Amino acid sequence: MAFPERFSNLPDYAFPRLRKLLDSHAPGADPIAMTIGEPRHPMPDFVAPILAASVAEFGVYPPNDGTPDLLAAISGWITRRYGVTVSQDRLMVLNGTREGLFNAAVAIAPEEKRSKKPVVLIPNPFYQVYTVAAVTAGAEPVYVPATASSGHLPDYASLPTEILDRTTVAYLCSPANPQGAVASRAYWAELLALAEKHDFVIFADECYCEIWRNAPPPGILDVAADVGADPERVFSFHSLSKRSNLPGLRSGFVAGGVKGIAQIRKLRAFAGAPVPLPLQRVSEAAWRDEAHVIANQALYHEKFIAAEAIFSGLQGFAMPEGGFFLWLPVEDGEAAALKLWRSTGVRVLPGAYLSRDAMGVNPGSNYIRVALVAPKEEMQQGLIKLRDCLYG
Repeated sequence: MAFPERFSNLPDYAFPRLRKLLDSHAPGADPIAMTIGEPRHPMPDFVAPILAASVAEFGVYPPNDGTPDLLAAISGWITRRYGVTVSQDRLMVLNGTREGLFNAAVAIAPEEKRSKKPVVLIPNPFYQVYTVAAVTAGAEPVYVPATASSGHLPDYASLPTEILDRTTVAYLCSPANPQGAVASRAYWAELLALAEKHDFVIFADECYCEIWRNAPPPGILDVAADVGADPERVFSFHSLSKRSNLPGLRSGFVAGGVKGIAQIRKLRAFAGAPVPLPLQRVSEAAWRDEAHVIANQALYHEKFIAAEAIFSGLQGFAMPEGGFFLWLPVEDGEAAALKLWRSTGVRVLPGAYLSRDAMGVNPGSNYIRVALVAPKEEMQQGLIKLRDCLYG
């Protein structure tokens, strides 16, 4: 049986690769998981009562686009968070951001541009769904380094005009996964100007926007409003997974232009899986409530302080501006992850598993990604073991 050639060059996903690397070796001590970005702080206390009260709604098909109450809650949160008004016809409820980041490319990216194969721009390293979305949409993924020299954000403007003129979509994650870099207002404005000049759209993956150290990250929606950008050029993706510690809820949204959202809604009506109504009820409450978000931020701020103290003085170490990962420099990411597992039982992810070879270089090869999601005491124990093993 033949399989699609478009997926033939995809490597194994990061976590199956990690299991192949580590699982044939015994851990050096009781395992401490610091690999996956799965929040482990308490869920909001309103989740269970709302689910119990709405359990009968599992017996009906949910609305594809989201309930009016959920769309209103999302619109209200956008206004509170970014100071802009986004009408409900510019919103689409999602099963988390990964589904949206994939389906939006399929729904919006044209099959060709200027009679040529289109390009989708992807920061390198990156969230792996970007590549699958680009390939499924029939585009050429172009991986743009997001390294220390560029502030860990891609310099899309430096690309050749031939590439930019074929670009249909540019992905950008802020705060970035894995490096934690935050796109400034100036960065967003420059990217919007580039998109206007070369006629492409921006997919802003902002699922970590409520986890930050010093200041709330700027969002593309308010910057776009400030500079008068065409709303059809901007698609902003958000999730309750990190903000509300609800990764299993699989609930998020995309905001964009009326025409683009209509395209996404149409595709999803044919091929999507709407969020079940009881989960939409929980989501309504989560987007309306800020108290649990503030409490969550306080827990991460404590962890940031602890991590900074543990790695103080380490050459090449920098605290992230946002998100909950450390992006730690090592000589070889795979070798470091294996050594750490065999010596201490601490489990981290090689940076190369989040990157691609491009122009002969994999920008993640000399890094490991460490998730700060475990309870503070467990996290501190893991970071101390990591420091002493790899940098002692």
